[in-house]
Amino acid sequence: MGATAGRGPRSASPARQRQGRPGGAAGPAGSPAVTHVFSIPLRTRFRGLTHREGMLIRGDAGWGEWSPFLEYADAEARPWLDCALEAAAGDWPDPVRDSVPVNVTVPACSPERAHAIVLAGGCTTAKVKVAEAGQALAEDEARLEAVRDALGPGGLIRIDANGGWDLEGAVAAIRLLALAAGGLEYVEQPCASVEDLAAVRRRVDAPIAADESIRRAADPYRVRDLEAADIAVLKVQPLGGVRACLRIAEDIGMPVVVSSAVETSIGIAAGVALAAALPSLEHACGLATVQLLADDVAVEPLLPVAGMLPVRRPAVDESAWERLCADPYRVAHWQQRLAGVRQA
Repeated sequence: MGATAGRGPRSASPARQRQGRPGGAAGPAGSPAVTHVFSIPLRTRFRGLTHREGMLIRGDAGWGEWSPFLEYADAEARPWLDCALEAAAGDWPDPVRDSVPVNVTVPACSPERAHAIVLAGGCTTAKVKVAEAGQALAEDEARLEAVRDALGPGGLIRIDANGGWDLEGAVAAIRLLALAAGGLEYVEQPCASVEDLAAVRRRVDAPIAADESIRRAADPYRVRDLEAADIAVLKVQPLGGVRACLRIAEDIGMPVVVSSAVETSIGIAAGVALAAALPSLEHACGLATVQLLADDVAVEPLLPVAGMLPVRRPAVDESAWERLCADPYRVAHWQQRLAGVRQA
């Protein structure tokens, strides 16, 4: 990858789940696909969700996960399906490493809960959600202080605002939260627009990472062209799969952090495959989010050990369908959504 961009001037049954020919959905090679729709409780409310829903699709080489967020329209959900079909076809590049460093993810929760999550996470880097709608900046400060206490002075803290601040609010908040955290590794997506990201980057000391400005943008390279970020956050589902992300990583010319969309271990495996194939990996990845789920569809979930995830493809636990399958209405919803996305 290229050098860092310069700153410039500053309860259904398994039988009901198994739809061998679901509305004409085909596997990667054109063969009918077996699908399962899952619904898994989250340990802590995250991104406004209490459950994570999605679909697993089986192809010639195994399972892929398709789990676009419910508010995404068909066209935006299409790359997520491309990622699932790539995984089901087994079309991943060879890895250049056998494990990937990861961060623990802290939702916009109470300081006490944040402290407990970090201690249980077993990582030396924490990504902390901030700028949550309905919460005050003082709550973000308290959460970061708790995270720093749990990590100790040697740990790294990064924050994610999901575009929740305007330009002036971002500058003020970053300076304040950097003090509360005892330093920030970087700030992810402080503002919604690429132009505001570029302006914030020139006014604060903390490095800036771009997420939504890449994965939800018509042109993901405007971040590079406007020198709006120091780090590119890539998520395999929204960007169309491992190989598509590798092309972006090569072209965008800045260090990459591979992050998750809160998938099961089946979906996380695609992110791990990307992180394992990158020529350079300078930062811990946001791929330890199976910790946020109360259950999983894998026999051996992809959970970090000493802050590292192994590079492997987990097997699906077929006994999980009974307890994790969505209700019939949600199954029908996902099958209809799949049919619509395939035509988008």
